[in-house]
Amino acid sequence: MLTQRQSRYSIPPRFFDFAILGILVLLYAPLIYYWYDGWINKNISIEHEYFSHGIIGLPFAAYLIWMNRKQWQRLPNITNLLGGILLALGGVFYLSGVSEWVNLSFPIILAGLCLWLKGIAGFKLQGFPLLLILLATPNSLPYLIAPFTLPLQSFIAGTAGFILNQFGLPIVVDGINIYARGRIVEVAPYCAGLKMLFTTMYVGLILLYWTETLSSRRKTIWFLSMAGIISVTANIIRNTLLTFFHATGQDGAFHWLHDSWGGDVYSACMLLTLIPVINWIDTYFSEDSQINAEDVIQ
Repeated sequence: MLTQRQSRYSIPPRFFDFAILGILVLLYAPLIYYWYDGWINKNISIEHEYFSHGIIGLPFAAYLIWMNRKQWQRLPNITNLLGGILLALGGVFYLSGVSEWVNLSFPIILAGLCLWLKGIAGFKLQGFPLLLILLATPNSLPYLIAPFTLPLQSFIAGTAGFILNQFGLPIVVDGINIYARGRIVEVAPYCAGLKMLFTTMYVGLILLYWTETLSSRRKTIWFLSMAGIISVTANIIRNTLLTFFHATGQDGAFHWLHDSWGGDVYSACMLLTLIPVINWIDTYFSEDSQINAEDVIQ
């Protein structure tokens, strides 16, 4: 009789799922709205703009979590102590009021929930979406590594100057400064292509996952290496064009490519080149493996 009463008044498991989801929405919907508003309208700090790849990354992570929901429900309810520690840490970060810590509390609390509700198995199931969320969370990493980009800035400036000299434009390069026709173009730390490189690697991870290539270490290393080369090359071409526009007095074209939506179009075109690259790598290494298998059989 007691068992029947308990089952009659027991709370459905889905109620807890919706309750947790509701709390997360109340806590982080304003924060994510602030991120998106800053990324789209470019009114966020320069360091946080480096994470604008979250515009596509966060919805894709949410999509993957939704697709994993049936597997999630089938997992046993196992509590992991590390999950409780991460939840407590995320709560402290959120309540601190420090913008950097509040941002980081989002992936920390999500990881803690996975461990607290489903243990290691739940964390592994949602591991890739959690990685996408973490890599899209604005933090001070670009600010910390900016002082170490001087060699890359000098390389970009020297290469851009060399290219323009081949086209007959008198260029003098002094460190990270490019002098052309009495005008100066500085390859600043935030013009060294780190944002483009971050975005390229992030989109590359999504493509590797989408094409089910992420499990192959060889394909992953080759693809990310080529993606990095493409990103650096594209940034050199962009800085060369900016120098040319500035030196020839085409200020409208300069600001369009540097400050306006021209830079976004340029980055999007560069990212589209990753699709044929990953298709080529997948085909090349698949054929190579097939040839090796045939040789072994013979």
